[in-house]
Amino acid sequence: MSARRLAAEQPASFAFRAEAMPEVERQLAKFPPDRRASAVIPLLWLVQKQEGWVSEPAIRAIADMLGMAKIRVLEVATFYTMFHLEPRGRHHLQVCGTTPCALRGAEALKDVCLRRIGKKFVVRGDGAFSWEEVECLGGCVNAPVVAIDDYYHEDLSPDDLEALIDKLAGGETITPGSARGRQTSAPEGGAETLTDSALYDGSLERPVKLPNRPENA
Repeated sequence: MSARRLAAEQPASFAFRAEAMPEVERQLAKFPPDRRASAVIPLLWLVQKQEGWVSEPAIRAIADMLGMAKIRVLEVATFYTMFHLEPRGRHHLQVCGTTPCALRGAEALKDVCLRRIGKKFVVRGDGAFSWEEVECLGGCVNAPVVAIDDYYHEDLSPDDLEALIDKLAGGETITPGSARGRQTSAPEGGAETLTDSALYDGSLERPVKLPNRPENA
């Protein structure tokens, strides 16, 4: 694993916004006082949801809140790649580049990102987008997959990704899931067997009579 370091430029301070505090308190309440350090991952996640990334002042603030050594919080933040250690765009794209996605067109999706957003990890000039390549998002059956913000977009063609970027740039809401309309990981085009609805409405269900069990069994 490559070294993950904090950004060279850091804000002067960090504080949770007032609207985030109920969720902060809810997370803290899950653990007894002598186990508050167990809340470090959810609190780091709340930092990222608020700021878009995890800064050094945020790490210090969480350490103070949980009574942890700052190095322990830093270790968690730098270990888990879900935590961004540098600023990201308002919409961050994670393009899966593992073999199933690569075989299904991920390279063309990366070309779209390079042309529409720019280099990896660099926030586009208007602050709207950033992107990176990741290794396996776990949606191999529906490859290629791009995670946008918190949701997966699957079975993408370059045109599909272009359309998603256009909608986000225009302030529209995008719908996660398969661009081909498949249901979860079902075959493209829908089911071709076991299509009789009576199989699923319970009408064929019958009580099962089990034979008497021998006394000495």
